[in-house]
Amino acid sequence: MIIVTGASGTLGTPLTPLLARAGADVHGLSRRPRRGDGVTWHLGDLAEGPSVLGEADTIVHLASDPFKKGADIAQARGLLKAARPDAHLVFISIVGIDRHPYFYYRTKLAVEHMIESSGRPYTILRATQFHEFVARFLDAMSRGPAFVVPSSTPCQPVAAAEVAARLAELALADPAGRVPDLGGPEVHDIRHLARTYMEITGKRRPLIPVRLPGKAARAFREGMHLAAEPGGSQTWPEFLTGRLLSSAPRL
Repeated sequence: MIIVTGASGTLGTPLTPLLARAGADVHGLSRRPRRGDGVTWHLGDLAEGPSVLGEADTIVHLASDPFKKGADIAQARGLLKAARPDAHLVFISIVGIDRHPYFYYRTKLAVEHMIESSGRPYTILRATQFHEFVARFLDAMSRGPAFVVPSSTPCQPVAAAEVAARLAELALADPAGRVPDLGGPEVHDIRHLARTYMEITGKRRPLIPVRLPGKAARAFREGMHLAAEPGGSQTWPEFLTGRLLSSAPRL
């Protein structure tokens, strides 16, 4: 039995069908009723350590709340309290968090340490930012009269579906500890990604790069969030084109 936390999110949505097609008994944990995709759904708050976690052979921990301070720590505590001592914990993390001062990245690192020191078998995969996340960020930034983006900031987006495929392999295999990072196939400045976004979506805005203050912004400019080696295969233009086609009305 495999339980996926955050199973209805950006990463969980492509992951659960992959596990189900591989023949796994897949269960999802959610705070709202769900159904479909060969997944058995359970209602529960992860921070409270729902008892169903104690039935799992493998727990793929994707649930996260980057906007609520302390939420990820509370969820990890609840998970570790409820999970069996021999359960395989598979955790998705973020590239570069060892040195990055961004508060959310420091939280992800703390959760990694909690899992590593728990005495349970585990696998940790770090990935760069998803295409989907970058696209939502640019969607928001392009809604006004000007398209404002951080200046001199490199980005290496990767497809969530490709990260999900790697996680499926890891969840179905033996615990492997910390595995090699998974980044996107290309590194580009965020301005380049924004220009490509406008070309493919047809939006027209003056593009204004802004130098953001603070240690976290400087760390992003220095590329601390980039993978050492390229990975994945879907490029940013390929993702945007597919996204546009999937949202087009069917005739």
